[in-house]
Amino acid sequence: MNQTIVIYESKYGFTERYANWIAKTLSCPMIEKKNFHAKDFANYDTIIYGGGLYAGGISGIKLLTQNFPQIRSKNIILFTCGLANPDDPANVSHIRESLKKVLTPEMLDIFHIFHLRGGIDYSRLNLVHRSMMAMLARMLSKKSPEDLREEDQLLLETYGKTIDFTNQDTIQPLIDYALGTGQIEKGTR
Repeated sequence: MNQTIVIYESKYGFTERYANWIAKTLSCPMIEKKNFHAKDFANYDTIIYGGGLYAGGISGIKLLTQNFPQIRSKNIILFTCGLANPDDPANVSHIRESLKKVLTPEMLDIFHIFHLRGGIDYSRLNLVHRSMMAMLARMLSKKSPEDLREEDQLLLETYGKTIDFTNQDTIQPLIDYALGTGQIEKGTR
């Protein structure tokens, strides 16, 4: 019997929302990374890990990278959650380049990776993230409007506000893959 678990790290709640939707849909347990013990990987055949994207890194990814020898033979599904629109190939390319900095080629080959769109609530950002977003907004505001991508324009229009792009329907390819009903190449979505 295939035992599945959803593990996540979420700073502002968007990744947790996706983890909850995935766990409920798959009828499997969900646990926050800080409460998960690496020895418990042995209890699962399918490991779904979700982490937020912050400055090119994935929150909590060390859980997988540091325990890779222990989990390499398992079905590993990684989902990222960030503000960038995963329907834009340039964004996916940027995320993939960042992943290459923390995941080995073998991990990239074994992990099944999905990208989901989160959101932002400026009132909840910590000082570092608030400063990073302020710098990005300043940088974008100096560009001419015709040089801005649609996503950049949206960021400027919504700067300082709350915007939520989470969409339960977007987990379906991940669910299909986890259930064995979807065909997806490793490392892609």
